[in-house]
Amino acid sequence: MYCTAKRKQTGLRVYFIIGKMGVVYAKEHFNEGLSSNDSFSGRKPFRNYNMEDIQARVDKVSIDGLGRTKDDIIVQSVQDLMKARNLQEVILKAHRTREKLSSLGCFKNIGIFIDTSSGEGSSPHGYEVTFSVQEMRRIVGGVNIITSVGSNECPVQFSLKFPNMLGRGETAAVDYTYGLEKTGNFSVSFQKPFFGALSPTFTASLFRNNEQWQPSGYGLLGYGSLLDFSFFSAAHVRHNLQWEGAFRNLSCLSRNVAFAVREQSGPSLKSSVRHILTVDHRNAPVFPTRGSAFQLNSEYAGLGGNIGFFRNEAFFEMNTQLLEDVVVQTCIQAGYLNRFSDKTVSICDKFFLGGPSSVRGFRLRGVGPHVDKNAVGADAYWAVGLHLFMPLPFRPWAFGLGERCRTHLFLTAGNIGQFNFTDDLSHNANEVTKDARMSCGVGLAVRVLSAVRLELNYCVPLSAREGDALSPGVQFGIGINML
Repeated sequence: MYCTAKRKQTGLRVYFIIGKMGVVYAKEHFNEGLSSNDSFSGRKPFRNYNMEDIQARVDKVSIDGLGRTKDDIIVQSVQDLMKARNLQEVILKAHRTREKLSSLGCFKNIGIFIDTSSGEGSSPHGYEVTFSVQEMRRIVGGVNIITSVGSNECPVQFSLKFPNMLGRGETAAVDYTYGLEKTGNFSVSFQKPFFGALSPTFTASLFRNNEQWQPSGYGLLGYGSLLDFSFFSAAHVRHNLQWEGAFRNLSCLSRNVAFAVREQSGPSLKSSVRHILTVDHRNAPVFPTRGSAFQLNSEYAGLGGNIGFFRNEAFFEMNTQLLEDVVVQTCIQAGYLNRFSDKTVSICDKFFLGGPSSVRGFRLRGVGPHVDKNAVGADAYWAVGLHLFMPLPFRPWAFGLGERCRTHLFLTAGNIGQFNFTDDLSHNANEVTKDARMSCGVGLAVRVLSAVRLELNYCVPLSAREGDALSPGVQFGIGINML
């Protein structure tokens, strides 16, 4: 068994059908339901044969269309395919190999062709698998619409990427993001994938962030670097280990900003390590019909500089399908920040609550402590959301927009503050719930791109506290992992 790399392009593809219980069948009429990119070749077509009973082995793997991509990373990607022992394993492992090749970031099109082995050295049950690849261009540019969690902003990102720079999946990128709230972020990054069962990836970046938070009355200008090492410990479990060092300068947006914000103006130096755990079993990032998602973000700051804290923030989402396209979604968010006696905590490191993507019916950062109408944040918060998504009554809409839209009923609640926790559980429960805010409403939710949700809701605040900034009536929101 051996692997070859051919420096030419072909147009061959493979078509395979996965039946119930993971059993793979070949069909006599292969063109039924095929895309223009799929084909299958073999000794002869089978009808309703269990492919686990068909003895097979891979004698040869060929890669057509390679240019600057190095052969060693290709060989590592196809090694598992050579271990197939029956026709079902050949087809499934070929599909998994295509996913591995796609994850390298070197190719934009990958096709598969499976044929019987022929020529000298062929085994009686041997097959040849050929992957037809099309490499990425050396320079790729684009304009994207992105969203950051909690900002309710939809900035435009201009990017320039240099994929597969050194032939092993390395990517350099230059990104500039411009937002509606006079925000402008610039970053230069380099990403290097590695091989192994954990699919590790290393990313290094330099950034400049310029943000303005009108509800709190401050602007933040930051320069720094970020090192990120990501890997998978299981199929749906991703870890990100990060170090961030940043020089930040906080400034007031007007003369009327509260003194509690003005006294924090000036430069600060932050050095922190962070672990992000993401477990995602949903069948879709937006409008899933089943599955759950969990994310835990733990950050320790104080390895240098004058900023120090230990901060944990968690997000959980569960989706349950009641009827066809009628889904109940439950979301829970919570965060807690521990302070260090010899370090300071800036307002930009605190938690905030409220807004179109959080507790609806309140303004952005409208829930919680305010001084002179400026949100000053807190060290702890929690929030829950209960949603009912249903299809539009006129779902067969023009251009398929009906499939991207859902009617939306919701109930959200939450609380934020400087909670005084003790060893008494009943006291702690009363502490976090006694000033809880609540809202409900109805609206329209729309899927934008693949992972962004847009909402237009009519909101009714049910409970609020003095100092909260309410926003009853029509409210527009956009975000990722919305409450």
